[in-house]
Formats: sequence, C-alpha cells, structure tokens
Amino acid sequence: MHNSIGDIGAKYLGEAIAKCVTLTSLNLDLMGNGYGENGVRYLGEAIAKCVTLTSLNLSLSQNNIGGNSAKYLGEAIA
Repeated sequence: MHNSIGDIGAKYLGEAIAKCVTLTSLNLDLMGNGYGENGVRYLGEAIAKCVTLTSLNLSLSQNNIGGNSAKYLGEAIA
C-alpha cells in the first residue's frame, strides 16, 4: 500500500506472478500504488495466467482505477 511502484513495477510484478506455478493465494493491494491503466492490465493478464490461484484479494478501496482497468481485472477473474 502506498509504495508508488507504478506501471513498470506492476509489469515486473505481473511477470513474476505469471511464472509462478505454485501460487494459490494472492493479496494485491491496489490502493495508492500508482498503477495506471497499463499497470492494471499487466497485473490482470498475469492473474489470468496463474491457473493455481484459488484466493485473490485486490483491496480496491480508494483507488483511481477507471473503466478500462476494471475491465482488465474482470477479464482476469472470469
């Protein structure tokens, strides 16, 4: 929370999430981390690839995620 990793940091985090073959639970706080639309897209794409994930907490309160970003997250968990 409030670490301002931004879109590039989200990209790197997403790459790690997508490669993890044993990840079952993810608590990803999207509040105050400086993710823009691209950062949320990277994370959404990674979450969609993580087939072992059974528990996801996005902590979406007080964020600036717009419509397209919400769409990426929705597609990831659909």
